[in-house]
Amino acid sequence: MNFDAKEISALIKEQIKGYEGQIENSEIGSVISVGDGIASIYGLTGAMLGELLLFPNDVYGMVMNLNADSVGAVLLESDLQIKEGDTVKRTGKVVEVPVGDNMLGRVVSPLGLPIDGLGPIKTNKTRPIERIAPGVMTRESVHTPLETGIKAIDSMIPIGRGQRELIIGDRQTGKTSIALDTIVNQKGKGVYCVYVAIGQKNSSVANLVAKLKNRGCFDYVTVINASASEPAPQQYIAPFSGMAIAEEWMEEGKDVLIVLDDLSKHAVAYRTLSLLLRRAPGREAYPGDIFYLHSRLLERACKLSKKYGGGSITALPIVETQSGDISAYIPTNIISITDGQIFLMSDAFASGQRPAIDSGLSVSRVGSSAQIKAMKQVSSSLKIELANYHENLSFSQFGSDLDAETKRILNHGGIVMEALKQKNWEPLSMWEEIIDLFAIKERFLDDLKKEDVLPFLKDMYAYLSGSYGTLLESLKEAGKFDDDSTKSLKDAIAEFKKARP
Repeated sequence: MNFDAKEISALIKEQIKGYEGQIENSEIGSVISVGDGIASIYGLTGAMLGELLLFPNDVYGMVMNLNADSVGAVLLESDLQIKEGDTVKRTGKVVEVPVGDNMLGRVVSPLGLPIDGLGPIKTNKTRPIERIAPGVMTRESVHTPLETGIKAIDSMIPIGRGQRELIIGDRQTGKTSIALDTIVNQKGKGVYCVYVAIGQKNSSVANLVAKLKNRGCFDYVTVINASASEPAPQQYIAPFSGMAIAEEWMEEGKDVLIVLDDLSKHAVAYRTLSLLLRRAPGREAYPGDIFYLHSRLLERACKLSKKYGGGSITALPIVETQSGDISAYIPTNIISITDGQIFLMSDAFASGQRPAIDSGLSVSRVGSSAQIKAMKQVSSSLKIELANYHENLSFSQFGSDLDAETKRILNHGGIVMEALKQKNWEPLSMWEEIIDLFAIKERFLDDLKKEDVLPFLKDMYAYLSGSYGTLLESLKEAGKFDDDSTKSLKDAIAEFKKARP
């Protein structure tokens, strides 16, 4: 019998090809030690950083340390079911979260699991929580305003779509209130919102959700809750999960607002994990890569060019300071990463100034390019006026005999401060803000008592909307003031002021 060697060789090769799809290449390791939510594993030599590991009892962990002879993993659930010697299996996947429109109106865990009692989320689309930020050539400059509905912010510290604006201040100074008012103000504007609660009380998050629902805002909001009772790994991945959900909409060409409340607690959670993983501590015991942690997160917020859909993610990270110290480690890190900051003062908050914004320390590095012309015209001198007011106020405390100019500056500055006050959950429309600021600039309020300022502004806009609706519509259409519209509006306000009892 004659054998054709070439034929046999070809046959064997064909058979081997058939085996390739049947071979399962899995890697099994064993737990060396476990405790405090950290597991050390031997045998997973091929494990990747950030890879999901499967432990017994369907407990998952995430690889965070790659040592020479072991792998360090953080457990995403309780470690009470894991013991030394347990087998651990690689999944070959990184942590992913469900994304898509079905996430709207839901409260989920950092892993994307529903925790609102409304049943499972019907979506088959997922995204990895970690992702490289869009490159320089895929972006464009910020040019569209993101209206907060807060006069003090939209006038002096404007935010544009695609910007990263830090909200910073001591505990109980109204940081979350500003973020929530901004979310409420996006109703009907086509902006999707993601609120990430890190290390907060479950009762606080439940209260927040209830208020958003009562105002009919929850149909465009997703809430991710990593409460104070959750393990540190879940608090660590929460903002990355929120950013992944937001990126799905951004790449669909939509505008998204993400609130990260707050990154101080996120940094503490990461420090906890790093110390338990025996990483080298640095300043204030934070690991050396804490800056990279927040920069790779916040750089994912941007404005995409039209070629890539034109979507945007606007990030409002929140950071808590101690005794107003913005030079601490985490605040300075995040200030340097973001495009400006809104600084809130505890003294101003205690005195009744709401929102308690420090106009001197607050800044927006790109937002002014997103302001409409009319807003620029009425707010251009506002910061200088407030700076003069605060400077003269400090000097006036040393003596009682003040000249007329100083009295005028103090009176006008006090009126401006009063006019910038706003209640929570009551954001204003852009043009209501502009008309209010116009009245301030043209000194229509300077002869009023402070307690009459806010009622006057409210009644004034209602009067103008009713009696001078055509004038307001023409202003909105033009988007700016000219000599004729300025005179017409002055006359209208003067008429209202004269007629008002």
